[in-house]
Amino acid sequence: MPASLPVTRRQFLDTLAAAPATAAWSRGLERPSSRAQPGAVAEGAPPDLPRSLRPAEADLGANFEAVRAIDPGASYPGSFLSGRFASLDAFTTQGRASILDAYGYRPPPVAPAAEVLDRFEGADFIREKVLFSTTPQFRVPAYVHIPKRLTGPAPAIVDLHSHGGMFLFGKEKVIDFGRNHPAMTTYHTGNYESRPTATALVKRGYVVITIDAFMFGERRVLMDGDLSAGWERAAYTVDDVQRLNQVCRAKESTLAKTLTVLGISWPGIVAWDDMRTVDYLLTRPEVDPARVGCVGVSFGGWRSLFLSALDPRIRAGCIVGFMSTIRSMLRRHVDTHSWVHFVPGLHRHLDLPDVVSLNAPRPLLVQQCRRDGLFPLEGMEAAVKTVAEAYAKAGIAERFTSRFYDVPHQFNVQMQEDAFAWFDTQLRRD
Repeated sequence: MPASLPVTRRQFLDTLAAAPATAAWSRGLERPSSRAQPGAVAEGAPPDLPRSLRPAEADLGANFEAVRAIDPGASYPGSFLSGRFASLDAFTTQGRASILDAYGYRPPPVAPAAEVLDRFEGADFIREKVLFSTTPQFRVPAYVHIPKRLTGPAPAIVDLHSHGGMFLFGKEKVIDFGRNHPAMTTYHTGNYESRPTATALVKRGYVVITIDAFMFGERRVLMDGDLSAGWERAAYTVDDVQRLNQVCRAKESTLAKTLTVLGISWPGIVAWDDMRTVDYLLTRPEVDPARVGCVGVSFGGWRSLFLSALDPRIRAGCIVGFMSTIRSMLRRHVDTHSWVHFVPGLHRHLDLPDVVSLNAPRPLLVQQCRRDGLFPLEGMEAAVKTVAEAYAKAGIAERFTSRFYDVPHQFNVQMQEDAFAWFDTQLRRD
């Protein structure tokens, strides 16, 4: 067998270029030494440091392992299961404080100072468009649905709209106006099986309020270049909606960066507005303050998760399509989510199911989609297990209900029927 001849760097690179791509991905590649030979003349920049060319299968690519290596670990000292808390009250007090601290956002209190902008009377209900204050800076638009023929204060639901990449509409996502924008008709079909939840709930006898979250609907980004389309969304074509949605989507990171400079988080703004929505709701004479629930799917599920955890006036919370352990999401389920879903620094103290456990001792329903591409199945299952253990530790295991559905990410009619029947059990007296 002939002796091996020395291989020049040029020959090595030519060989690598000619090799099948799969060979490069099947093993880590090492470069020949870059140490100059005696008498050699250096030519060009030195070679890059060697790196593995194995697929990382991570949203962050090869850098995921570096980030994971600096992760301090999943101890979650704020968890009710950590053994650090002598009582459920001690856990909820500390947990809520940790969330509010992480938000970096606690505006001064303000009266709602609500005004009714429009009133529609249907066969079964009255719908009012209202405007009220959540902070000294924000006047928030909302729809309030009131069942007809009420004989006294009624149970109420805060219906929290989803994200779905649809920024042009917010509160309209959960409402059937009879004549809906074509973009909303499509949205209702894909996310709610053509039955928007606010309209379905008011027909069931609930007072229902839904607001525009910050950056959605009438609170969306409006750039100078968008002015040619006007402001009135009813006049937008589907192409207008798609184009302007892309503008809004691109500005999510701009908002996150701007708020980071100010030490404020977007999730904090959203959650604060949702809590102040309860303030306004309880000023309504049609509402029984002892019978208020909340519900939402996806981003709405995230909002329901935090609203019910933070606000004890929510007597029954339903979280749909947003439940997982956080660390299980970090490899391949970050790009599928918005900036608004991540609270800076919070998960050094509490995992997401620990936040959910702040609902205890109040009743809680979690509905999950087994084929939900936004979360790893093992993370969803582990989260439910953690919440169940927390409720069991508090001696109230029967107050937590979890259901999986063999469907993709959605809040279909069967899921709605199960959720509404559960609300009836928790909030109705008839």
